Amino acid sequence: MTAPINIQTAVIQKAAHGDADAQAWLYQQYSKAMFNICVRMTGNIPHAEDVLHDAFIIAFKNLHSLKQAAAFGGWLKQIVVHACINHCKKTLQWKEWDEEHFDTIPDEPTDWWTTISLSIVHNEIKNLPDGCRQVFVLYAMEDNSHREIAAQLGITEGTSKSQYHRAKKLLRERISTQIVTHGRV
Repeated sequence: MTAPINIQTAVIQKAAHGDADAQAWLYQQYSKAMFNICVRMTGNIPHAEDVLHDAFIIAFKNLHSLKQAAAFGGWLKQIVVHACINHCKKTLQWKEWDEEHFDTIPDEPTDWWTTISLSIVHNEIKNLPDGCRQVFVLYAMEDNSHREIAAQLGITEGTSKSQYHRAKKLLRERISTQIVTHGRV
């Protein structure tokens, strides 16, 4: 017996066959969440819009390869993250980190930033230097390991770790300044 087809499955099947209305529905359902990823990773709205557009084109071209319609959101997110990485590879210049100096970066006992309003953190993430922002988003928000990040971005694990620690330090300093100036955020 064949499993019943739900609305999302039916829409994905139509979109895979080029149905513009089905593709528009999927875009409407997923674009905001995917746009937020793009903004966090690219650091600015015009680049995020371009990357989002490109990612949806890639997704719609390859929709026929999606094996399970229920996995569409995660599959699309991977496409968006890879599109962001590819975009940033073209624009970022990485400074390699000498791994022997990595030990001088202190470990923090907790991820202090998780207790702050996500909208404040999101705004400050957009203002991080490009390399820090990329690594921070991939590690802290997308759950990639430093080894995975290094492979994706073409950098060393030490560079990934140092960029992550630098991003956390910058975020802490900037958000702490806001707390002192404006009270708890």
